[in-house]
Amino acid sequence: MEAIRKKWNNRYQLIQVPNQVIDVLELNLHLLPAQGKSLDLACGLGGNALRMAELGFNSHAWDISDSAINKVQEFAQERHLTLSTKQCDISQSEQQNKMVKESFDVIIVGHFLLREIMPSLISALRPGGLIFYQTFVEESDCNNSGPKNNNFRLKNNELLKLFSGLSLRYYREEGLLGQLDKGIRNEAMLVAQK
Repeated sequence: MEAIRKKWNNRYQLIQVPNQVIDVLELNLHLLPAQGKSLDLACGLGGNALRMAELGFNSHAWDISDSAINKVQEFAQERHLTLSTKQCDISQSEQQNKMVKESFDVIIVGHFLLREIMPSLISALRPGGLIFYQTFVEESDCNNSGPKNNNFRLKNNELLKLFSGLSLRYYREEGLLGQLDKGIRNEAMLVAQK
């Protein structure tokens, strides 16, 4: 896992702005509770965590990259926001156990796919909690964005299956249907409630 941490440290080192808030969160802010504890998992440069802190949530940001975590802390300080950060490898079972023990009202995952952690994500949601999930799909008209390895892309309707035990609140996966020059073609988006 050290190689993965190093890869992401190198990628984030030169970037000086937070990543964008994922579409599924911005499109569905109206579904959020008035307050609570949120986790931006695999947060990268923390756009989602910063947004949740702006909204008054007890916001947490976790990532494998210590470079990213340091920058998220800097971005929060510049904006006079309070949020908690943690450098961790979520693929490790002890980190998944810590996530479950902490429990969250909202979990946000953008552009990250590790199928084996899905049960831990669901367990880490408090009753009534929401998960906002957006990542790349195999069926895409755009091969230039996202991972080249299809193991890190969702199969058709896979996100629905991974969270089938939760109540669906929002879903979007357009695939290659209709006018390919319109819409969001290379990602699936889900909001589900425990």
